[in-house]
Amino acid sequence: MPLAYWCVLVAALLPLFWAGYAKAGGTVDNHCPRESTGDLPPKHRRAYAAHYNAYENLPFFAAAVIIAVTQGAAISTVNMLAVMYVALRVVHGILYVINQSTARSIVYGLALLANIVIFVLPVFK
Repeated sequence: MPLAYWCVLVAALLPLFWAGYAKAGGTVDNHCPRESTGDLPPKHRRAYAAHYNAYENLPFFAAAVIIAVTQGAAISTVNMLAVMYVALRVVHGILYVINQSTARSIVYGLALLANIVIFVLPVFK
């Protein structure tokens, strides 16, 4: 199984890490967590935002990896780009938590670019 598929798993679990970190920052009513996150300290509210952003970006990444692998893109290139994507998404979350908005946006753009490249790799096989 390609390393890129394992990267999809890591990317799928990443939002849970950010949510866990956010909830560790205060009291969150697990019956209505979205309503109580506003009471968290700013760093933990940003972690919750990173949680949402990670989920929002997961479908495109998963689809890009599956499409690239099944359509014959070079596995080594897909693997490298998938690892880069996951690393960038981890950095993105960290930058979100520590409130570095410009750097976060740059890293977001780089991760998006990596994802687009993964998606279009089969065109160049």
